[in-house]
Amino acid sequence: MKYKNPVLPGFYPDPSVCRVENDFYLVTSSFEYFPGVPVFHSRDLVNWKQIGHVLDRESQLPLRKAECFSGIFAPTIRYHEGIFYMTTTNTSGIGNFIVTAKSPEGPWSEPMIVKQEGIDPSLLFDNDGKVYYTTAAGGALQSEIDIKTGKLLTEPKVVWKGTGGRYPEAPHLYFINGRYYLMLAEGGSGYEHMVTMARSQSPWGPFEPCPRNPVLSHRSTPNPIRATGHADLVKAGDSWFMVFLGVRTHGYDDTHNLGRETFLSPFTWGEDGFPVVGNNGMVSEEMEAPLESVPVSEEPARDDFDKDKLDFCWNYLRNPDPELYSLTDRQGFLRLKGSKDTLDDIASPAWIGRRQRHHKVKAMACVEFSPENDNEEGGLCVRKNENHHYEIFISQRNGKISVILRKRIADLRVEETCAELPEDACKRCVLSVEAHGDKYIFSYGSSEKGLKVLGKAEARYLSSEVAGGFTGVYFAMYSTGNGKPCKNPADFDWFEYMRG
Repeated sequence: MKYKNPVLPGFYPDPSVCRVENDFYLVTSSFEYFPGVPVFHSRDLVNWKQIGHVLDRESQLPLRKAECFSGIFAPTIRYHEGIFYMTTTNTSGIGNFIVTAKSPEGPWSEPMIVKQEGIDPSLLFDNDGKVYYTTAAGGALQSEIDIKTGKLLTEPKVVWKGTGGRYPEAPHLYFINGRYYLMLAEGGSGYEHMVTMARSQSPWGPFEPCPRNPVLSHRSTPNPIRATGHADLVKAGDSWFMVFLGVRTHGYDDTHNLGRETFLSPFTWGEDGFPVVGNNGMVSEEMEAPLESVPVSEEPARDDFDKDKLDFCWNYLRNPDPELYSLTDRQGFLRLKGSKDTLDDIASPAWIGRRQRHHKVKAMACVEFSPENDNEEGGLCVRKNENHHYEIFISQRNGKISVILRKRIADLRVEETCAELPEDACKRCVLSVEAHGDKYIFSYGSSEKGLKVLGKAEARYLSSEVAGGFTGVYFAMYSTGNGKPCKNPADFDWFEYMRG
């Protein structure tokens, strides 16, 4: 079948995959967002459906002090003798840990700490019953562990430092065709990213590098897929596949704001016994896979908030305060009770968002909000991090209810446009953010039709090249009192995400 990359568009970086009979399960990083580590299921490695989150309790994932671009880094998922294992790093908390479950939907266990330094941990269950734990710390740092307790059974040892590229990370150890293969990502997570590989007769080395390293890289090429790296391998029947991260610029300059996405490529084993990926280590936006397509249902475009739980596509910013949210206080509405925390704070404001997954898309929400003070606001936010975000919101200015466009870019904070709302729009206002690749257009009105444009903002200021970091853009509904709790809640009737 032919398929299009990325197979998971939007902010889904550092993919890891495992196979159980005819089913595939994939996890990605989640950083400062909660719940953490989304879990996906597929039958063909191309069409993925989210089935939950691994870390859905604060006891598993404390994030209250997590700065932007910290939190959960690079998970690995493995399956062994009826148990699913996920290991990752909470860079804002306990470090490396393992959780387990009998089903990928959960529930997953409380964390079992592994006292090994480094990030990007991985597991190999060897045929002799030994379990190897590999992290990134000056290369591939490895030990044997007791999988039931997380205790180190051997002193950690760097078994391969890579090929000389900076920041060797994302180590994965495999036992394939009678040899141990060790895969790394090198060059940093920017446009110099690459995948390298080595092999040995022993899990402890010495490791012989692939003579064609890197086996995957889009460095210094005009390929629209950039920064390819951080890969994992999986076998399906007689075929082998690699999942990996990459980015897509929006076509107007060399910046990307969707975040690092999940891509897929089949590969073969070359005469030298190492993977041959794509065309000389490069992949394309459209590829052919030797598997039969098994489509899945897509995320619903519209959420009417008529369920007792939010869909899996929604995230909170760090650990949420349950007092700030309700799907039951007013039936058919998502109620956000604005606290004193602001969008500029490293905190947990009343904020619920979902990823921007496409360059051309429109996000709209219908909100009812009656602010009583000038500092109270509720609306839509386009967020990269605390220092780079845009929002269109309802607030009070000089005793009048207004809709306002604000831009926060580093140390600049500008309320560019303000329009007084008519009385009917105050009671029920539709807010819209339309993405056009290189820019966002913000509009408002009393209904979905005939929206008035309030202003525009450049997408590049929410890109990783400008704003920094490893995450992508979110569209979010929010409410804040900017220093004091809001007296009235912001009630959202619906949210819609429509591809352009």
